[in-house]
Amino acid sequence: MINHPCKPARYPTTLLTLALLLTSSNTTTTAATTAATTAATKPTQAKKKASRTVRVYVGTYTSGDSQGIYQFHFDTRTGKAGPVSLAAETPEPSFLAIHPDGKHLLAVNETSEWDGMKNSGGISAFEIDSKSGNLTLLNQQPTRGAHPCHLVIDVLGKTVLVANYTGGSVIGYSILDDGCLGPESSFVQHKGSGLLKPRQASPHAHSINFDPSGQFAVAADLGMDQVLVYKYDSAKGTLLANEPTGIKLKAGAGPRHFSFHPDGRFGYVINEITLTVTAFTWDQKNGTFQEIQTISTLPPGEKPGKGMSTAELRVGMRGRFLFGSNRGHDTIVSYRIDRKTGRLTHVGNFSTGGKTPRNFGLDPSGRFLLAENQESGTIHVLKIDRRTGRLEETGSVIQVPAPVCIRMLAIGSDK
Repeated sequence: MINHPCKPARYPTTLLTLALLLTSSNTTTTAATTAATTAATKPTQAKKKASRTVRVYVGTYTSGDSQGIYQFHFDTRTGKAGPVSLAAETPEPSFLAIHPDGKHLLAVNETSEWDGMKNSGGISAFEIDSKSGNLTLLNQQPTRGAHPCHLVIDVLGKTVLVANYTGGSVIGYSILDDGCLGPESSFVQHKGSGLLKPRQASPHAHSINFDPSGQFAVAADLGMDQVLVYKYDSAKGTLLANEPTGIKLKAGAGPRHFSFHPDGRFGYVINEITLTVTAFTWDQKNGTFQEIQTISTLPPGEKPGKGMSTAELRVGMRGRFLFGSNRGHDTIVSYRIDRKTGRLTHVGNFSTGGKTPRNFGLDPSGRFLLAENQESGTIHVLKIDRRTGRLEETGSVIQVPAPVCIRMLAIGSDK
């Protein structure tokens, strides 16, 4: 384990030019800082709107041809991509997060052993050189659970939370002012099981997210068929089980990834095993859910086939549509969101142009969805009809080995 003060990287890495963060994964605030954060982000939002070109970071699995994190430019007006290059060499960077300061990047290292520690993966912190675009590995920490698969940084940039899939746990680390990973701030071991053995014989924390208020963290656990809720102390970076502790889903559902509606009143979880999405109302004051609806991720009347499962779920930029990915069916499902009730209406299923779609990216203009196909090693650019929510193939295809995560950063304002 590399501790702060940060030691030199153990292998050379390079990354890219960075100006402004455009991901929605770090948009939460605490109650005490909501007003200040809102005021501070107004100029930033203006810059986002003015930017035309973004740099796309792609996390991958490195057991095959991939060497780590890749990057390319993407024009948000034309949907065209630039050449792909290796951005950073690091093992199994299956999920990425960009620090709010726009100068640092964090990645999980989805392994079962880390620096001689069994049943643990790792998390790596990188610093981006704003002039050269190089990325320097600052330090790494063990996640104390095998196969970390998801992470999120709080809006203040002081804490990162990581979900360990095989470990069935959530761990938090402080983030120091220089971007290094500091001491562990919290650790929660999930306990329980689900209906389907051996698949759900033990907990499998698959994702961790902050609610829009920043006062709660929500973990989807596939093994327990539960969405667990934790009170989050932003000053200490700690997690405390809420009361009630969360909500139980239908037995055998297998909740995987979660997405809050930007207005903070609704939340959605995609269920990997049953190929469904469950919609909830969200009480921001008490941290409680109430189920509204469960709907299939497949076309109406179609039943799941052998080898099918779901992966990612994201609310669109304006909160009008919800998108999810189907592996095996190899489609993106689109739903219209009723802004008054939170209920979903199926819009359609649209081919990703390859095999095994995972995480996908929504560009900041709201015009395009970048669908990653892990098995095909491709990213297909789909155009979003912002009126209907339908998707259309653009013909733009980016070749990246085993792509499984996308994050976007603006490169600067257009003149």
